[in-house]
Amino acid sequence: MKITSIDSVVLRVPCPRPMALEFADHRMVAAFISTDAGLEGFGYTLAFGGGGAEAIQVYLETRLKPLLLGEDPRLVERLWEKMFRADRGIRRVGLAGYAVSALDIALWDLAGKAAGQPLYRMWGAATDRVEAYGSGGWARYSVDDIIAEARHYASFGCRYYKMKIHDPNPRENVKRVEAVRKALGDDIRLMVDVNQKLDVLSSIRQARMLEHLDLVWYEEPVLADDYAGCAEVARSIPIPVATGENHYTRFEFRELCERRAARYLMPDIGRANGFSETLRIGHLAAAHGLFVSPHVVHEISLQVAGALSNAFLVEFMSWAPADLFVEQPRCENGSFRIPDRPGHGMALTPDAVKKYRAP
Repeated sequence: MKITSIDSVVLRVPCPRPMALEFADHRMVAAFISTDAGLEGFGYTLAFGGGGAEAIQVYLETRLKPLLLGEDPRLVERLWEKMFRADRGIRRVGLAGYAVSALDIALWDLAGKAAGQPLYRMWGAATDRVEAYGSGGWARYSVDDIIAEARHYASFGCRYYKMKIHDPNPRENVKRVEAVRKALGDDIRLMVDVNQKLDVLSSIRQARMLEHLDLVWYEEPVLADDYAGCAEVARSIPIPVATGENHYTRFEFRELCERRAARYLMPDIGRANGFSETLRIGHLAAAHGLFVSPHVVHEISLQVAGALSNAFLVEFMSWAPADLFVEQPRCENGSFRIPDRPGHGMALTPDAVKKYRAP
């Protein structure tokens, strides 16, 4: 089997409410790998708020695509190494990491289809069902918006909900979280996300003001670049720290592990160089006694979570319109059953590219 063509497209994906209160849309960079055997692999990455999508596509088309044409797509590890090592001038982080991710996801989709197996089974299958947490609570939401969203996820049986704490006044953040806790009761546990908005001392102060709320985790307490700062926060507060959505390689995650900078690691398969590197990160986390909770795109993150015994939760975020994918996994009783279709199990609807292609 040989790769005969690779096509890519940027889709402008409008956000449904209530996420539309924070983001008008996201950009999906989608890649389609065709073969002489008639099989096609589909991969994608998601640029939140749309930033950088066109640059991701240019890097994919000009630097990575030529490396794969004519190759056997089933040799995923070899092709991943080829992409990761070929360009000595640009590290595979940031936009380049997104581009490698889209192609790696498409290669694994092809490999699964060729084998007739869903990916989580090909990788060892720790489980066929993964629990989820509802995610949102963005800064532009009112408290009523947050409570309504949390109850929406609770209607699917989710026992966890994550909200943002972005107000520059830490007391206002406490008030918002307390209001949500009061409205939801003790059956729904909460996480909070700083999204890198604080320095070390401010983050420690904010966390200490939230200690009484029995939070599951305190996410991205400082800049993702600041490993020492994240570790200092983790040592200084009783709430477990989560981070990783803005780290891209196993080497960056090794730094987090060795510094004990987080209890929960959150690689994003659309950023962290795809399924291949995310699986390595998951096994690295297991060697350090840490949990993995993949960042967003739960519809394909499920495949990784299902293959890892140390996976904790997937992030259930309603980011896609109903007519983007042919079929989305359904959350029932707080968990997703992993799709058992060959590959990662996701496909765009026939009209999605025409409808959502970015201008």
